[in-house]
Amino acid sequence: MNHFGQLTNRMQVFREKLIAAKPKVCAERALLTTQSYQDHFQDPLTLRRAYMLKNILEHMTIFIEPESIIAGNQASSNRSAPIFPEYAMDWVIDELDDFEKRDGDVFFITEETKNKLRKIAPFWHNNTLKDRGLAAMPADSKLFYDLGIIKAEGNITSGDAHIAVNYERLLQRGLRDVKQRSAEKLAALDLTNYQNLKKSYFYRAILITIEAVQAFAERYAILAQTLAKAEKNPQRQAELTQMSRILKKVPYAPAETFHEAVQSIWLVHLVLQIESNGHSLSYGRLDQFLYPYYKKDLELGSITDKSACELLTNLWLKTFTINKIRSWSHTKFSAGSPLYQNVTIGGQTTEKKDAVNPLSYLILRSVAQTKLPQPNLTVRYHKGLDDAFMKECIEVVRLGTGMPAFNNDEIIIPSFIEKGVLEKDAYNYSAIGCVEVAVPGKWGYRCTGMSFLNFPKSLMIALNNGVDTDSGCKLCEGNGHFSHMVSFDEVMAAWDKIIRQFTRHCVIIDTCCDMVLEEDTADILCSALTDDCIERGLTIKEGGAIYDFISDLQVGIANLGDSLAAIKKCVFEDKLFTPSELWDALVHDFAGTTSKKIQQHLINDPPKYGNDEDYVDLLIRQAYDIYIDELSHYHNTRYGRGPIGGTYYAGTSSISANVPQGTCTMATPDGRNASDPLAEGCSPSHGMDKNGPTAVFKSVSKLPTTKITGGVLLNQKTTPQILDKEENQVKLIALLRTFFNRLQGFHVQYNVVSRATLVEAQKNPDKHRDLIVRVAGYSAFFNILSKQTQDDIIDRTEQNL
Repeated sequence: MNHFGQLTNRMQVFREKLIAAKPKVCAERALLTTQSYQDHFQDPLTLRRAYMLKNILEHMTIFIEPESIIAGNQASSNRSAPIFPEYAMDWVIDELDDFEKRDGDVFFITEETKNKLRKIAPFWHNNTLKDRGLAAMPADSKLFYDLGIIKAEGNITSGDAHIAVNYERLLQRGLRDVKQRSAEKLAALDLTNYQNLKKSYFYRAILITIEAVQAFAERYAILAQTLAKAEKNPQRQAELTQMSRILKKVPYAPAETFHEAVQSIWLVHLVLQIESNGHSLSYGRLDQFLYPYYKKDLELGSITDKSACELLTNLWLKTFTINKIRSWSHTKFSAGSPLYQNVTIGGQTTEKKDAVNPLSYLILRSVAQTKLPQPNLTVRYHKGLDDAFMKECIEVVRLGTGMPAFNNDEIIIPSFIEKGVLEKDAYNYSAIGCVEVAVPGKWGYRCTGMSFLNFPKSLMIALNNGVDTDSGCKLCEGNGHFSHMVSFDEVMAAWDKIIRQFTRHCVIIDTCCDMVLEEDTADILCSALTDDCIERGLTIKEGGAIYDFISDLQVGIANLGDSLAAIKKCVFEDKLFTPSELWDALVHDFAGTTSKKIQQHLINDPPKYGNDEDYVDLLIRQAYDIYIDELSHYHNTRYGRGPIGGTYYAGTSSISANVPQGTCTMATPDGRNASDPLAEGCSPSHGMDKNGPTAVFKSVSKLPTTKITGGVLLNQKTTPQILDKEENQVKLIALLRTFFNRLQGFHVQYNVVSRATLVEAQKNPDKHRDLIVRVAGYSAFFNILSKQTQDDIIDRTEQNL
C-alpha cells in the first residue's frame, strides 16, 4: 500500500487519459485573437487586450470531463497547446512541419490546423512582440543575442508571468470587488489630465475583463446544468448540478466553501494562462489561504479528508492539462514542456509562527497520489519545522518525482527585508515557478527569468581579448589574449573587464524586452489581481506592483570556477603547461596526444567545486562578486515609477539552458569538451563532486547567497535504495537541517532514481511512461525529453548518505 494512499477510481481514470493524450497544437486562440486585433486595431492597447480576452472566453471550445468535479479548459482538448500569435508567429510558421519530428517535446498538428495558422500569418508579419523586440535592440547588444551569448528569446515570444496573484483576496471578496474598485476609480478621474486618460482605458479594460470572466464561468454553469439533465447516474447528476451552482457564483462572488474556493482559484488561474502564455504562473501559499475553507467544511461535516483530497487531486490533474509550445530554440532551454506552476506549503506565518497546518499535509498527500510533473511543489523550510512534517516531505521525495523542492526561510526572508520588503510581506513569500521567490499578489513580473548569460563562454571571450571564439566577432575591448598573460591576476582582470560589459548588454536587452512588452501586451486580469495596480491605475509593466525586483540568470557557474582554478593551479602555480599550450589545446578541443594529457591534468589536478575546497570555491565567489557588483548599478523599466525596488539581483535558476548553452561553448579549462553541457544551476559539474553531499552543501554555502535572491538552484541525486532505509531518511533530514540552519543554504531538490533505471528508460521508453525526473527547478516525464537532456540527467553524480 502506498504511504499516501491511491487516487480515487475516477481520478485514476482521468490521470490515465491525460497521460495518454497526445499533445496537439490548437489554433482556436490564435484565430480568435487575430479576429479581435483586426476588429479593435484602433483601440488603446489595454482595451484591445480586454476585447481580445473577451472574444476568446466567449467563443473558445469548452467541455467538462466526465471524471472532473471542477470545470475549465485552456484549449480545444486537454494537453493541447494554444498558439499566441501576438507574441511571435515566424517560428510557428517555420516549424509547422517539424512539430511532430522533434527530438523531444513533440506536438502533433493536423493539416487543417496548419492551414488555419498559415492563413492568419500575413496579418502578424512584422506585427508581433518578437518583431518589435528584436528591432528595439541596439546593434551591438543584439549581436550578443544573435550569437547566443545572452539568451532572451522567451521574453519576446511569450508572456511574462513568473508571478502569483492575490488569490487570498479573490476568495474573500471575489472579482466583483475588483469590478467595484475599478468602477469607482474610473468615475473619479479628471480626464482632462493625460495620465488620467490613460488610466481610464485601464479601468475600462478591467471592467470588460471581469464581465468576460463572469460570462466564461456562466458558460460552464450552463454546460454543467445541460449535462446534469442528460445524466442518468444520480450521484454524477448531483455533482454536475453542484458544479453549475458554484460556477454561477465564483469567481465573481466570494467563495464560502472549500469546493467553491478550489473552483474559483482554478478558473482564474486558467484565464491568466489564456490571457498570456507566460510560464511560472503560480498558486502561492495554497495551504494558508485555502485552510479556513477546508477547516470550516470539515467542522460542518460537508467534506471529509477523502473528499477534500480528491478535490485537490482534481486540481492538480487540471493543472497538468495546461500546455505550452515553444520554438525549438526556446524549447532547448525549457526541455519537457514545463509550466512551472508552483504550489508553496509550510514556512512561517506573518506572526513568525510555524505555518504548517492539516491542509499542508493533505496537499503533500494529494501531490503524492497524482504523481505528475505539475504542480511544482515547494516546501518552505524554517528552524521550527518539526520532524513529523519533514518526514512526510521525505516520503514524497522517495516517490522520485523530484518534489518537493525546499526553500529556506532563514536566508530568503532576511534577503528580502534587506532589499526593502516589509517584514510581514517577507514572511509571506512563496516560490514562483522554479526556485525564484516573491510576495504573492504584490510582486511584478520576472522576479527571476530575464536573460540568460553564459558564464563559461564569457570567460573564453575574456581570454580571447573580447573576441567571440566561434564567430570571430569583436564584441568589446578586452585585456589582451590569454596566451600573452603572465599571471593569474591578469586572467581575473580580463574577466572583470568583460563580464561588466556583458552585464551591461544583458540589461540593455532586458530593457528592450520590457519596453515592448509594456507597449504591446498588457495583461489586464493579472494586473487587476496584483496590488497596487488598481490603486495606481497602472498595469504591472507600467509600475503597478508594490514590489518589482528582477534577476537575470547565470549559466555554468561550476564550469567557471573549475576553469579559473585549473588556470591558476596548472598554468601559473605548477607550470605544467604554458598559456599558449593550454589555449591551443582548447581551440582544438583536446585533440592529439599532448592535448589529451593537458585535458587529464585539467580534470584531475586542480580542486573542483563541490568538494568543500576553498581554493576553487572562493574563486567562484570572487568572480561572481564582480558580476553582482556590476549588476547592482542597473535598474529595470519600472524604477522610480511606483514600486519598491526596480533593481536587479543575481539568480542561478538556469532551467535546462545548460544543455543548449554548452552546445555553443568551446572546450573550457576545466577539461570539458566543446559542445558538452554546462553545469546546471549552482550544482557541481557532473562527476566532479567526489566528497559526498555534505561537501557539496559546504561549497554551495560559500556563494554570495544573500545577493542571489533570484534563487540558488541546487540539484542532488540519490537512489531509491538509499532512501528505502529509515536511518537514511533520518540522515537526510539532519543533513537538510544542517544545510539550511548552519550553512544558510537557499534551496535544494532531489532526483531519486538510479542511473540504471534512466538508461533502461532511454532504451525502452514505453515501459517507463510514468518515469518523472527533476530537470532543473522543475520536473518532467523522462521520455518526452530530448536525448541530449536525458543524457545530462543520467550523467549527474549519485550521492550517498
